[in-house]
Amino acid sequence: MTGDLYTDRFTDADAQAKDLVWREVCRFLAPYVDGPVIDIGCDRGYFIRNIAADERWASDVRDVSAAMPSGVRFVQGGGLDLERLVPNGHFGTVFMSNYLEHLRTRDDVLQQMRVAATLLQPGGRVVVLQPNIRLVGAAYWDFIDHHVALTEKSLVEAGEAAGFRTERLIVRFLPYTTKSRLPKAGSLVRWYLRLPIAWRVFGGQTLYVGRRP
Repeated sequence: MTGDLYTDRFTDADAQAKDLVWREVCRFLAPYVDGPVIDIGCDRGYFIRNIAADERWASDVRDVSAAMPSGVRFVQGGGLDLERLVPNGHFGTVFMSNYLEHLRTRDDVLQQMRVAATLLQPGGRVVVLQPNIRLVGAAYWDFIDHHVALTEKSLVEAGEAAGFRTERLIVRFLPYTTKSRLPKAGSLVRWYLRLPIAWRVFGGQTLYVGRRP
């Protein structure tokens, strides 16, 4: 994935709108997040800047350190390489959003989940927000850099193969992209997250929370 592709795909206005959405999403996710926390494939840091944690790390293949807020430790590198770039067994939470579909193969997805388990403390969680091809259909391939198709079942299977126990699975959660019909005003996003019936209408992404034994 090149930086130019991301630049073309999301404008600065899109980025500002995403920040408003993530502020509310992080409030929803807070019960599943214990520090230290690392955000793999962090992009501009929407999650890591809005989540509360005593220690925050972020990684991406691109150098997006300039977008990181103070107090976030940024490590440039691919998610599959993090075992040698950050402390193993250190983190309470490994977070990934709209990331696994960009890996080249299914074996890479399995290995990424194993790497997540290696980075976590015993009892730590992996939290994944993932587009679900079963819910969005052919639109999954609208992005040229999507390589691996995942559903909620294959996501759980990958987690279990890495040794995680599924703690929570919300099959229909957020809309497929932030350019969708999800409202961008903070108060409206807050109401959306409080109304599971709305998830069943708009949800194109699955939330998976797995715990390392």
